[in-house]
Amino acid sequence: MTETENKRQKTDVKYELLYHPGIPGRGEYVRLALEATGTPYRDVANQEKSGYDKVQKVMDPKSTGDDHGNPPAFAPPMLKIHGAGKDGADLVVSQTPNILLYLARPLNLAGSAEQDLYLANSLALTALDLSNEAHDTHHPIAGVKYYEEQKEAALEKSKDFRENRIPKYFSYFERVLKGNEAQGKGKYLVGASLTFADTTLWQVVDGVSFGFPKEVKARRKDYPLLFDTFYAGLKQEKWLEEYLKSDRRLEYSMGVFRHYPELDRQ
Repeated sequence: MTETENKRQKTDVKYELLYHPGIPGRGEYVRLALEATGTPYRDVANQEKSGYDKVQKVMDPKSTGDDHGNPPAFAPPMLKIHGAGKDGADLVVSQTPNILLYLARPLNLAGSAEQDLYLANSLALTALDLSNEAHDTHHPIAGVKYYEEQKEAALEKSKDFRENRIPKYFSYFERVLKGNEAQGKGKYLVGASLTFADTTLWQVVDGVSFGFPKEVKARRKDYPLLFDTFYAGLKQEKWLEEYLKSDRRLEYSMGVFRHYPELDRQ
C-alpha cells in the first residue's frame, strides 16, 4: 500500500463521491481533481458494501429532496460534502462541471488569479463537450437502447466524429496550450500551475485515445503540445502515475468511453 493510500484510509473524509460502480464514467473527472491534490475521499459505490444503494437513494425518482434543503439529484455524479450545508448539514452537489467548479478553490485547482477560475471553467466545459460527443458515437439515437440497436447510426456518427470533431477539438486545445506556453510551458492550459481544466482535458484525451486508438495515433503528430508535452507530461507526474496503478482507477468498459473497433479508423 502506498503512503498516499495509507493516509487516505486513516483520515476522516470530507468528500463522498456518489457514482455508478465499476466504471470511470463522468465520475472520473471528479476523482482526478481529488487525486491530483491528495484529497481524501470515499468512492461510495466502489468502496462500501451496498454503497450503490446510497447512490440510488439520492436520485430516487420519487424524492423531492432531503431534510437539509438538498434537491433530488437528476443523475450521478454527485458529491456529498460533510458539514458544508445549511446549519452544518451535508451538502450534495450534482452535475460534473458544477462539482468541479465547487472543488476548484478549496483544492487549489483554480489558478492564481481571480479570473483564472472562469478561464479554467470555460476550458473544462469545452473538454466535457468533447466527452459527451464521444459518448454519442456509440449511442447516437437513444441512451436507453443498446449499442447493437443503433449500430448503423453509430457508424455514421463516428465517421463525423473522427473526421471533423476530433481535429476541431484537438486543434483548439493545441492553440490554447500554445497561447499559454510562456507561463504553462505546454503543461498547463491556464497560468503556471495545474487547474481542474487540465485534469479534465487529460481524462478526455485519454478516453478518446482508448475509444479511437487508430484515429488518435494517426493524428497525434499534428498536436505536439497536446500529446507530447501536456498529455504525456501529466501522465508522468507522481500523483497520476500512482493513481493509474492503483485499484481506484477503474478500467474503461461500458461507460462514456468505449472501444468498438468498427467505429475506429479502418
